[in-house]
Amino acid sequence: MSTFRIYRLEAKYELLKLLRLPVFAIPTIGFPLMFYVLFGLVLPAGGSNASHASSYLLATYGAFGVIGIALGALGIGVAMERGQGWLAVKRASPMPVSAYFVGKYAMTVLFAGVMVALLATLGIAFGHVHLGAHWVPLVAVLLLGGIPFCAIGLAIGYLAGPNSAAGVVNGVYLPMAFLSGLFIPITMLPTVLRRVAPAFPPYHLGQLALKAAGVLPAGDAWVNVAALAGFAFVFSALAVAAYRRDEGKTYG
Repeated sequence: MSTFRIYRLEAKYELLKLLRLPVFAIPTIGFPLMFYVLFGLVLPAGGSNASHASSYLLATYGAFGVIGIALGALGIGVAMERGQGWLAVKRASPMPVSAYFVGKYAMTVLFAGVMVALLATLGIAFGHVHLGAHWVPLVAVLLLGGIPFCAIGLAIGYLAGPNSAAGVVNGVYLPMAFLSGLFIPITMLPTVLRRVAPAFPPYHLGQLALKAAGVLPAGDAWVNVAALAGFAFVFSALAVAAYRRDEGKTYG
C-alpha cells in the first residue's frame, strides 16, 4: 500500500504542477478545441454534410490533442527537468524511479480525458454529433492511443536538450499531424502525401479514431493497432537506451 501511495502522490503532484502552469495547460487543451470550432463547427455550418464533417474532425482533432499532450508532457517536460537537475534529485530519493514516469503517463491520460470531454461537449452541443454507442470505443481509442506517443515523447526528452526539446517536438508534431490527415481529411491531400502518410504514427491513431467513431469501416483496424504497437516498441527501446546513456553520463 505504501508503494501504491507513492505512485498516487507522484501522479497527483504532477497534475497539480501542470495545472499551475497555464503556459502548458491552456495551449495543449485549447488548440484542439479552437481548431475544432473553426474547421469542424464554423466552416461546415449549413452544409449538407455538416454533421459528418463535425464527427470526422472530432475524431481527428481528438487524436491531434492527445498527441500534443503526450509529446508536451514527456518530450518537453522530461528534457526541462533533466536540465534543471530535478531527475538527479528524484534518483537520490527513496522513490522508485518508475513512479516518476507513471506519474507523467497518468497526467497525460487525465489531461487527454478532459480535452476529449470538452471536444465531445462542443460536438454534441453545436455540431449535432450523434455517435451513440461509438462514444465508448472512441474515447478508449483516444486515451489508449496516446501510449505510443508517450514513448516518442520520452525518447525526445532524453535525446534533446532542455532548450531544444520544444523546437524538436513542434518540428515533429505539427508536420506529422498535417501529413497524417488530422487537420484535413486524408483524401484531400495530394496522392504522394497519401502514400507516405502510413509511415507516420499519427495517421494510424487518426484512422483508429475514425473507425471507432463509425466514420470509416473498421475491418482493417488491426493494421493500425499493429503499427502503433510497433512504434511504441521501437521508441520505448530508444527511450530506454537514451535513459541509460544519460544515467551513465551523470553518474558514471
